[in-house]
Amino acid sequence: MRKMITSAILSLLCVCAMAGCKAGDGGQKEPDMGSTETTKTEITETEVLGGDESEKRERNMIQAVYPEVAPYPNEEEYIDPKTGEFDDEEFSKVFDVWWDQKRNRRALPEGCADSLKPFFVTSIREFLTGNPREGEDENRIYSPVNVYMALSMLAETVDGDSRQQILTLLGADSAEALRSQASQVWNASYCQDGAVTSLLANSLWLDEDVNFKQETLETLADHYYASSFWGQMGSPELDERLQAWLNEQTGNLLKEQSSNLHMTDDTLVALASTIYYRAKWFDEFSKSNTKEQVFHGNQGDMTCDFMHESGTGTYYWGDKFGAVCKSLQESGGMWLILPDEGVSVEEVVMEDQLMDLILSGTGWGWENQKFLTVNLAMPKFDVSSNINLKDGLMNLGVTDVFDGSRSDFTPLTEDMEGIFLSQASHGARVMVDEEGCIAAAYTVMAAAGAAMPPDETVDFVLDRPFVFVITSDSGLPLFAGMVKKP
Repeated sequence: MRKMITSAILSLLCVCAMAGCKAGDGGQKEPDMGSTETTKTEITETEVLGGDESEKRERNMIQAVYPEVAPYPNEEEYIDPKTGEFDDEEFSKVFDVWWDQKRNRRALPEGCADSLKPFFVTSIREFLTGNPREGEDENRIYSPVNVYMALSMLAETVDGDSRQQILTLLGADSAEALRSQASQVWNASYCQDGAVTSLLANSLWLDEDVNFKQETLETLADHYYASSFWGQMGSPELDERLQAWLNEQTGNLLKEQSSNLHMTDDTLVALASTIYYRAKWFDEFSKSNTKEQVFHGNQGDMTCDFMHESGTGTYYWGDKFGAVCKSLQESGGMWLILPDEGVSVEEVVMEDQLMDLILSGTGWGWENQKFLTVNLAMPKFDVSSNINLKDGLMNLGVTDVFDGSRSDFTPLTEDMEGIFLSQASHGARVMVDEEGCIAAAYTVMAAAGAAMPPDETVDFVLDRPFVFVITSDSGLPLFAGMVKKP
């Protein structure tokens, strides 16, 4: 029998993880994204509900299938083992296929970046600096792309003002425009070519006693690569399946956070969105140059391992900060932003200059920049955080979905009224060492100085709280964070 309730809960879960070590380092399991076919697979499943044969229901489940990605050529495979000669012709053929696809996938249409910028700016500020607890001195990590995808999915499940508020925040003038925009963001961020791992995954977890609109589920599969799963809400079994899915999609980087996610028997549906990222530095740090050094935190000094390198590069500065961008192999880079002495990381995040710089992609055209020798020292770090998105989303204008008397979830189901978003959780983790970075995030929604630097050399030492932003090669901000305790 279907639940006879007049209100139901919808949860939104955003999970992010980022990493940059070699595959397999640290015991992390690479996510298995399944098939690489270019078409989606539709599965028809017959279930017995409530143990009563007369209540058999046939449902069509949509299983998302990921696009095929041309592999990055491994140079060793083109060396003749007998002669040692390198087959440049064959290598070039494979490389050209890989490069052409990568170039096409990462290119955002003209105007797309401009329409996305307001969301990235306002949400980064809100979720990195908003609602701090008294005396809080914790790291904060946020994935703009992850939360963007989760909110885009949420918009498909609502209508009326509930949808319009989300569209306004995301910079889209219609649901159709959002689908096109979200598809562009997804494809520009997704990569699994052997050189870079940047995996996005979405899913819906549905109450088995409720009829959901097949058309909406198919739209979510077609445009957001979202798979659908049914089960008994509030049961340990379904919680375990959800946690296992989240862990699988994020390389087990967020097991601690995901273990605290549970659905109640009043939950109608949970939307889950994840991102997992792994890339190596273009120029790795030498482990022989890593040594202990003091980091001056807000609550006192601490000793940690600092990585060091010196080389020519571009140094950027603003009125209250200095910045460098460390490149990642076949990907984007990590912006490292150091507030001036006496300036907090929160204050820097609110600077328009900083947002203009990090969202410029490469810093091209930035007025305050200089090519010189940069002596970089940065701590190795493994930082994570959990953010309740509800207050921040309401501050950003998304309010109706949290109110059962005003929300409109009819695109999802008409079986019940009073559906509201009760949970909006975002967990993220970023790990950085000499070889690169690893990061992961999920979102679950149920329903140096300001003055010009010296002429030739600058010491850029991240020995106090700093900001970082990891961007894709298309310039999208995948992760943003404030490191107060490495």
